[in-house]
Amino acid sequence: MAKFDFSPLLASDAPAAAGRWAGFPEHNFIGGHVGRETIPVEALVESMTRQLRALGPELATYNLEGGKQGMLSARQVVVDKLARDRGTDCSVDDVLMLSGSLQGFELVNNALLNPGDYVVIEENTYGGILTSVARRGAKIVGAPLDDDGILVDKLAIKLDRLADQGIVPKYIYTIPTIQNPTGSMLPLDRRLALLELARDRGIAIFEDECYADLVWDEDDWPAALRGLDDSGLVIHLGSFSKSLAPAIRLGYLVADWPILSQLMALKTDAGTGALEQMLVADYFGSHFEAHLTAAKPVLKAKLDVMMDAINAQFGTAAEFTEPKGGIFFWMRIPGVDTSKLLPACTAEGLEFTPGAAWSTDDADPSARECLRLCFALPSHQEIRDGVAKLAEICHRETGIPVRSGNVDRT
Repeated sequence: MAKFDFSPLLASDAPAAAGRWAGFPEHNFIGGHVGRETIPVEALVESMTRQLRALGPELATYNLEGGKQGMLSARQVVVDKLARDRGTDCSVDDVLMLSGSLQGFELVNNALLNPGDYVVIEENTYGGILTSVARRGAKIVGAPLDDDGILVDKLAIKLDRLADQGIVPKYIYTIPTIQNPTGSMLPLDRRLALLELARDRGIAIFEDECYADLVWDEDDWPAALRGLDDSGLVIHLGSFSKSLAPAIRLGYLVADWPILSQLMALKTDAGTGALEQMLVADYFGSHFEAHLTAAKPVLKAKLDVMMDAINAQFGTAAEFTEPKGGIFFWMRIPGVDTSKLLPACTAEGLEFTPGAAWSTDDADPSARECLRLCFALPSHQEIRDGVAKLAEICHRETGIPVRSGNVDRT
């Protein structure tokens, strides 16, 4: 029997069909994975066992004891960690649990954006926000960056030009703490200046702190924007994917009730998964700081191996600034369009994310010379081997980096 043909029935704006997953590449530098050795398997087994024995019968209902906002115990973990680590005071009533932080993008954009609206997004940023904004038909203004994050004075000039046209963006999206992909940290003075600018212009701030738990030097750890503002203009987004495990798919939003209630009205998934919330509430309720104390040195050691490998394999052909935390490494190879380099790498089992995918202007020549590598998942030897393979393919395809017979690149 002939197979039914769905193609004539597809919506006019349906995306291109997905391919079947073929497994991870041999040299896997994509995605936001963490290190397998950082997953506290036995402790999670104990936490899940405790929670199922205590609350298992309640799985018969949707939403359990916290209603649509999420389990009270999971929301309390968010409240406690924000107060302890991010200078942010809030209550469980200000927290909405999410089925992964990506759901937060959809809720905020569906609540705030109409086709043709403007938003400000850092000129290099997480690709997920670019996709979400594009789906709403909104227009993006790139916020200029340097090695410390948003250049607030230059952003003010851009906002002045928009104001002259009668345009006020709906929000400024920023990843101020361990920026993705650059790994930068927005200094306190710029945070205060950004908040003042947003208040003066009547623009909300959408703050993404999904990587903020993984700061190497906590002495240089400014409070979250949400904690520095008492006007309620900041919507704060966070996640447990990078601090514990991506597969858990658990995030959260923190906002004042007038906007949080609007976001809740759009959350029509019948509630974020209870098992994930139970696990995080029990384990992180008593092990959060100890877990990060153990995990961060593992990740930092992998970063050090990657930087050593990049220096050994690329030398002066690569430019980078050491990230201040997190799981991503952002580098530039002047003269190389990394989007054109990627197919040759993929064919040989190596994958990275080209810079154009993280840029508000994918035609920007400087962005096209960049790439992002996730260093958290591979072992030290896998990092060395993968970077060596990247340099080999890059040299073969572009002549960069220049190879020297008397240089040991092992």
